[in-house]
Amino acid sequence: MFDKVLIANRGEIALRIIRTCRDLGIRTVAVYSTPDADARFVRAADEAVHIGPGAPTRSYLNIPNIIGAAVKTGAEAVHPGYGFLSEDPYFAEICADDGITFIGPPPEVMENVGDKAVARRLMTAAGLPLLPGTTEPVDSVESAEEIAREIGYPVIIKAAAGGGGRGITVVERPEDLRDAYATTRAGAQAVFKNSAVYLERYLPRTRHIEIQVLCDDFDGAVHLGERDCSVQRRHQKLVEESPGPDLSPALRERLGAAAVAGARAVGYRSAGTVEFLLEAGDEEAFWFMEMNARIQVEHPVTELVTGVDLVAEQLRVAAGMPLTVKQDDIEVRGHAIECRINAEDPERGFAPTPGLLENYRTPGGPWVRVDTDYVPGSRVSPYYDSMIGKLIVWGPDRATALDRTRRALAEFEVSGPGVHTTIGLHQEIIGHPEFRRGGVTTDFLTRHFSL
Repeated sequence: MFDKVLIANRGEIALRIIRTCRDLGIRTVAVYSTPDADARFVRAADEAVHIGPGAPTRSYLNIPNIIGAAVKTGAEAVHPGYGFLSEDPYFAEICADDGITFIGPPPEVMENVGDKAVARRLMTAAGLPLLPGTTEPVDSVESAEEIAREIGYPVIIKAAAGGGGRGITVVERPEDLRDAYATTRAGAQAVFKNSAVYLERYLPRTRHIEIQVLCDDFDGAVHLGERDCSVQRRHQKLVEESPGPDLSPALRERLGAAAVAGARAVGYRSAGTVEFLLEAGDEEAFWFMEMNARIQVEHPVTELVTGVDLVAEQLRVAAGMPLTVKQDDIEVRGHAIECRINAEDPERGFAPTPGLLENYRTPGGPWVRVDTDYVPGSRVSPYYDSMIGKLIVWGPDRATALDRTRRALAEFEVSGPGVHTTIGLHQEIIGHPEFRRGGVTTDFLTRHFSL
């Protein structure tokens, strides 16, 4: 096992990784930007290195500064968390060149699954079902028009290098395709430095189901059940739960087997997520959507229902050790729900509301977990993601988990000049009759909250 690990990230995920490292007797190095100098994750690490000012390009995306910090402190490995450099194969290659272990999949695997068009082609070869669409980038608007006519409208244009709900445009009518194609390509180039896009058939009402997988270098590959991530705003997840409500045992088994087959097909290693769509009204059918080559924001719900520390497994695999669990060892117990508490104003299109947290009280009590890096007096920075924390609640069944989540949300207190949060919206979602019945689709917020 490693003696020292550098965490190339910030906030709650950095603190969460530090805690598991401490459990395993691993010393940690935090890297931090100027605005994060007094953050909890910086104080929690054994060592901390300043890597630049607030702008991510000059700090958390600054590869030379991060590698320099690892070399300076003698860190043997780097954990990238999620976001920032977590799915950057170039960063993983640079780590390897400097004799530093990257805690994640190999660079070539990351490159393959990171290019959504390539991933679709590989998953097709592995036997996973795909929606009608392309497995190669669409290099002209004329080709896009021809493909859209063949598969039928509505279609969705996706950035091949996209992720996290970005780089996606839905096109309802043929007359809108040309502008949407040009806009999506331009946006993909600006955000991802890659203008390639692909097309697929768009399903207006679907469920978003993802399967957590773990793979090692000893032919070990397991899935840890599914998470339902269907409550979204503009393709950004707000509420996640495990297991997915109203899925048949047969479908669960097929989804898990497909996810493991896909992970094996790409030579995956570490923790990853294989994502699927289920069409409303025909939920025995499913389609591969994408694979995420990192730990996910919503990984705690899987941890609470399986008892498996996903970060610990990542560390062991990266250190050349086998997984501690086999498929027969994994049993899903009870139900877990996660609410992302963001400093955003739902009434203003989820506009970020950075500022000082004069009052910040997190809920507690039995079966309640809050992953956060904030304390009273912390400042939500405009430079980074607006998530303040993650509320994760477990119950022996879904109804109990929902009731405990409502109680915990009522205890959550966040206030400060100009700061708004999604807490109130979460309370409405958790209490909504359709959500409580289970099986909501990705248009839930649009239909019921006009969001």
